[in-house]
Amino acid sequence: MTTPVNPAGAVNPAENAVGRPTPVTNATQLQKPSGMPVDKYRGYEAVDIADRTWPDNRIAVAPRWLSTDLRDGNQALIDPMSPARKREMFDLLVRMGYKEIEVGFPSSGETDFAFVRSIIEEGAIPEDVTISVLTQAREELIERTVESLVGARRATVHLYNATAPTFRRVVFRGSKEQVKQIAVDGTRLVMEYAEKILGPETIFGYQYSPEIFTDTELDFALEVCEAVCDVWQPEEGREIILNLPATVERSTPSTHADRFEWMSRNLTRREFVCLSVHPHNDRGTAVAAAELAIMAGADRIEGCLFGQGERTGNVDLVTLGMNLFSQGVDPQIDFSQIDEIRRTSEYCNQMEIHPRHPYAGDLVYTAFSGSHQDAIKKGFDAMEKDAAAQGKTVDEIEWAVPYLPIDPKDVGRSYEAVIRVNSQSGKGGIAYVLKNDHKLDLPRRMQIEFSRIIQAKTDAEGGEVTPTQIWSTFQDEYLPNAENAWGRIQLRSGQTTTDTDGTDTLTVEATVDGADTVLTGSGNGPISAFFEALQAIGIDARLLDYTEHTMSEGASAQAASYIECAIDGKVLWGIGIDANTTRASLKAVVSAVNRASR
Repeated sequence: MTTPVNPAGAVNPAENAVGRPTPVTNATQLQKPSGMPVDKYRGYEAVDIADRTWPDNRIAVAPRWLSTDLRDGNQALIDPMSPARKREMFDLLVRMGYKEIEVGFPSSGETDFAFVRSIIEEGAIPEDVTISVLTQAREELIERTVESLVGARRATVHLYNATAPTFRRVVFRGSKEQVKQIAVDGTRLVMEYAEKILGPETIFGYQYSPEIFTDTELDFALEVCEAVCDVWQPEEGREIILNLPATVERSTPSTHADRFEWMSRNLTRREFVCLSVHPHNDRGTAVAAAELAIMAGADRIEGCLFGQGERTGNVDLVTLGMNLFSQGVDPQIDFSQIDEIRRTSEYCNQMEIHPRHPYAGDLVYTAFSGSHQDAIKKGFDAMEKDAAAQGKTVDEIEWAVPYLPIDPKDVGRSYEAVIRVNSQSGKGGIAYVLKNDHKLDLPRRMQIEFSRIIQAKTDAEGGEVTPTQIWSTFQDEYLPNAENAWGRIQLRSGQTTTDTDGTDTLTVEATVDGADTVLTGSGNGPISAFFEALQAIGIDARLLDYTEHTMSEGASAQAASYIECAIDGKVLWGIGIDANTTRASLKAVVSAVNRASR
C-alpha cells in the first residue's frame, strides 16, 4: 500500500504509515519535516510470499552456532588481538561450548596463518570442535588457506564472493554470469586443494557465502548457490553450508525472514544444506533478524560475543543464547559465569561492554525506580511463599519476579546489585536491601518511615546510596548499642514473672538519663508491663502495632521485633534484635522511645 503524501513530501497527517486514519487532537503536535536529504535513499524491497509460514513458528531448540569472534570480530578491532589474546578468546569459546569456531583469515597474513597452525599443532582443538577459515575466491589464497588446516581433525573452508548488484557494477564491473563463475571456480579449487593437501585424518567441510545476500536479487542468489552445490554435490553425509549474510543490514527483520523462507523453499537439495544466517546490526535489529530467520528455516547462526564486529557489529551471540534460556530453551552454550565471559571479552577485544548491555551489563539486573523496586521485592517474597507452599526450594519453581526476565543467580550474579537506591527510589528498594543483606523484613509502614529518612539523605547529598550506607543509616536511626548508645534509655537486663491470674510483672535494669534505674511494671504481657514501667518515669507510650520474625534457622537464631508506638503525640517505629524474643521486643520499645526524644 502506498502511503499518501502531502505536497511537501511529509506523511499525510490524516493517515498513518499503513493508510489508517490517525486521530489528531492538536495540530501543533504534528511532527515537521526534518530537512534531511531523505531522497538520497531507497527503501528495501518486500518479498512476495502470500503463504509465508514463519510467523507461526517458535524456536523450540537451539540452532547450530558459529562464533566468528576470531575472524569477523577481530578484523573490526582498533587494536587486533595479539596471539595471546586470540588464544584466550579461543579457549573461552571452547569452554562455553561452541562447536564451530571461525578462527581466522589465514591467507590475509602471517599472523592469522600462524595462529591457526598453533592451535592445531598444540592440540588446543577438542575432537568435537570444527574450526573454520575464510578465504576469497582466488587460487593462491585458497591454496594458502587449505595449507593452514593440515593436521586438523575437523575443518571447514569458508569461501565468499560479492554477488550484490552494487558490487557487480561498481567494484568488479562484471556480469551476473561472471560473478557466478567466480563462485563456481572457487568451489572447485577448494575441493582440489583439499584433496591434494589434507590427509585422511581431516574431516573436511565447505561453506559458501553470496556476500551481501540482503542486497542480492533473490533469484540470482539462488542461482549462484545452486551452481555451487552442483560442484560440491551435497548428499547424505556430505552437507554444504550456505551462509546468507546480511553484511549490511538493510530491511526489517520480517523481510529478512521472508528472504530466508523463500531460499529455504526453493533450494533443490535443501535436506543436505545447512542454511546459515550471518546478521550485522546496522539498523539495530540484528538479534531480531537472526531469530526470525531461524523461524523461517535457517539452521545456524554466525555471530560474535556481545555483538563485536564491523560498524555497529555482528549479531550478539550472548543475547541470542540468553533469549532462548529465558524462554526455557537450552541454548547448549554455558553462560552461567557471564561476568567471566564479559571480562575475558573485554580483555581480548580491548573494548568495554556497555553497562546496559542485555544480560551482561553491570546495570541490567538493577532497579533504581521505587515502583520497580517495590515490585521486585514483592516478587521475591511471593516466590518464597510459593516455594514453601509446594514444599520446594525457590530454585525448583517457575521464575516469576517482575522486571527480572531471568534469575541473576543463574548467570553468576549475586542479588546485591539488583536494587540500588538513589533519589528515584522508594520504600520497596530500601526494604529489599535490608531484607536481602541483613534479613530484616520491615513492616510496610516502617518501610515508609525509613524510606523518608533515606530520601532526605539522597535529596540533600545527591547520587546513589550504597547498601553499606543504608545499613549505617538504619543502625544510627533505630539500633542504639554500646558503640552507639544514644537516647534516654539503655537497656541492661530484664526479668518477667507471671502470677496465677496471668498478669506479668516485669523488672528492668536500665540506665535512664545517665542514671542506673530499676523499672517495674505489670500488664497482660511483657510489652504491656514495660509500657506501664515507662509511665513511672514520665514517658507516655502506647502500642499501635507489633510484629516479629526469626532472622535465620537453628537454636542460635536471632529474632527481630518491630513495634509501632504513639509516644508523646509522635508515631514512631522501633526495632530490637536479640536471640530472646522478649528482650528483642523490649529493645524495640526502647528504640522507639529513644527516637522520640532524639
